[in-house]
Amino acid sequence: MSWQHPVPRISAEERQQRLSRLRKLLDANGWAGMLLGPTESLRYFTGLVWHASERFLGALVTPTDLYYIVPGFERSRVETLPHLPAEILEWQEEESSAAFIARVLGDKGILALDDNMPLYFYNALAAELGAERLVNGGPIINGLRRIKSPAEIALIQYAMNLTLDVHKQAHALLKPGILASEVVEFIDRRHREAGADGGSTFCIVSFGEATSLPHGADGDQTLGEDDVILVDTGARIDGYHSDLTRTYKLKSGDSAFEDAWAIEREAQQAVFDAAKLGAACSSLDDAARAVLARHSLGPDYKLPGLPHRAGHGLGLEIHEEPYIVRGNATVLEAGMCFSNEPMIVFPKKFGIRLEDHIYMASDGPHWFTQPSSGPTEPFAS
Repeated sequence: MSWQHPVPRISAEERQQRLSRLRKLLDANGWAGMLLGPTESLRYFTGLVWHASERFLGALVTPTDLYYIVPGFERSRVETLPHLPAEILEWQEEESSAAFIARVLGDKGILALDDNMPLYFYNALAAELGAERLVNGGPIINGLRRIKSPAEIALIQYAMNLTLDVHKQAHALLKPGILASEVVEFIDRRHREAGADGGSTFCIVSFGEATSLPHGADGDQTLGEDDVILVDTGARIDGYHSDLTRTYKLKSGDSAFEDAWAIEREAQQAVFDAAKLGAACSSLDDAARAVLARHSLGPDYKLPGLPHRAGHGLGLEIHEEPYIVRGNATVLEAGMCFSNEPMIVFPKKFGIRLEDHIYMASDGPHWFTQPSSGPTEPFAS
């Protein structure tokens, strides 16, 4: 499909730079290679997109080379897909893919593994190579992926802007009597019409008491006259996610909701204000909980209060490092992107999640999207 967005896709040159950084780390650790499975890390380094199955397909990155490891009958399909040029090594149906990879690697030493590969494949490799020759490549991969380039941030920004516009259209559509399923279908369709890869990657539309369930309720719902509304959705542009939540009412006058909304917005702002270069991720979660505690909510994960972490990293995966959670000592660096969503839950009543995302630049935190203006004004004025 031709590219029709004004923001550029990730270039082959940038992927080569990513591979160069990976190779330097392999060399520094004295490892023979990194085996990438059919994961988002395969896409990150090579541009090849493949969905996991029982047949292994991936790539072996060594300090000097790149090889694709491919089932023989899938070679023609792989050749039609975007990917960095490299030698394709085929294994056949009667072969063990793990034994094939072991033969390719030979006795060259330690093999680092993509941490998103399934356990059964680790076990197969351990049987062929010995567990002592396998190491977790996750820390290296995630350390590279969590620092976004300007091109990645531009794609995320474009995706966020697109989803924010869809949110605004959905808000205009809402009226008492509408079904949540109608709103979900509308949001997906509008994402598709705007050119998002595959429409909505997810969509939660909750009304009333269902908003107190962080990931929504089963079954359909009908919007009541005075219901709280929570809409959480996102899409992908060149693989990069958007993810935005708005919680609001269609009319004012509910003081309990409006007071709680103000606390939620205060907590969200506290996370942003705590997002200093060099600060530990845990300190942002602490900042949100401190606001809630001052308003006699919580403490910790007690409800009414904040039942989950205050945020998560975002990029090629909707949830990735860095996680904005208690105990995470990872320090914030320029290039990190993460959500700011310290949801407040009042069980069996309502929940309020305001979710916008932050990217760290050399001068500190920046919003991808401006936060909501008020409990009946879900968008910045």
